[in-house]
Amino acid sequence: MTGGLEDALCSAAAKGDAAQVEKLLRAGADVNGWNRFGRTPLQVMMMGNPRVALLLLKYGADPNVFDPTTGATPLHDAAQTGFLDTVRLLVRFQGNPLARNNTNQLPVDVASKEDVVSFLRSL
Repeated sequence: MTGGLEDALCSAAAKGDAAQVEKLLRAGADVNGWNRFGRTPLQVMMMGNPRVALLLLKYGADPNVFDPTTGATPLHDAAQTGFLDTVRLLVRFQGNPLARNNTNQLPVDVASKEDVVSFLRSL
């Protein structure tokens, strides 16, 4: 489903505005709804903001949604940008560390920081 609430939710998630994310979720925005660009809030969220990630995941965001263009999941994105706290949250909420993107890479393969690599290898 797409719509105004979902666009607003995606925008708030991308900005890392946890208060607005929570307000929109409480107002009924679909946590897995697509914005006008075909992306969910978890896909566009500020990866370095674990508070926003936790809110979205607690409201039922799908941690394994994939980008139709690249095949990347939010776990790929968080690993690539090096945000260990977000990587841990995604795994805690069943993000699949064995998901492969369109170039057959796992999240560990695209991880940019050693602490993220170490964590993903430990799973």
